[in-house]
Amino acid sequence: MTKNQLFRQFHCNLTIEETAKLCFKSVSTIKRWDSGDTIPKECKRLMRMYSNREISLSEDWAGFYCEQGKLVLPSGIRLTAAQILMASALVEIASDNDLKTSSYLVRVARALSDIKIRYGS
Repeated sequence: MTKNQLFRQFHCNLTIEETAKLCFKSVSTIKRWDSGDTIPKECKRLMRMYSNREISLSEDWAGFYCEQGKLVLPSGIRLTAAQILMASALVEIASDNDLKTSSYLVRVARALSDIKIRYGS
C-alpha cells in the first residue's frame, strides 16, 4: 500500500470512484496515484476539504469543518446545505429585535466555546 493510497483511503476516507468524481479525473488516474504517481496539490487540497481536514484559513471559521458533505459547527451539530439555506432565509426575513437577540446569542455561544477551549470540558 502506497503513501498516496493510505492518504486517500484512511486519511480522507474516499473510494477511488469518489476521488475521481471529486477531482474531475478518471478512475485510471486515481489508480495511478495509488500506485505512486504524484497527486496534484489542488487535488490533495480538495480531498482534504471534502474529508473535513480544512474549511478556511480565516479565524472566523475556527472550529468549523466539513464532513462528508455537511458543515459541522464547533458545537458538533451537522448541517446540510438545505438547512444552511433555510437559516439564511430566516435571517433575511427576521425583524430587528430578532437579529439583536440572535447576535447576542452568537456572542454568548462563542464566549462559552472559548471558555471550553481554554479550560477543557
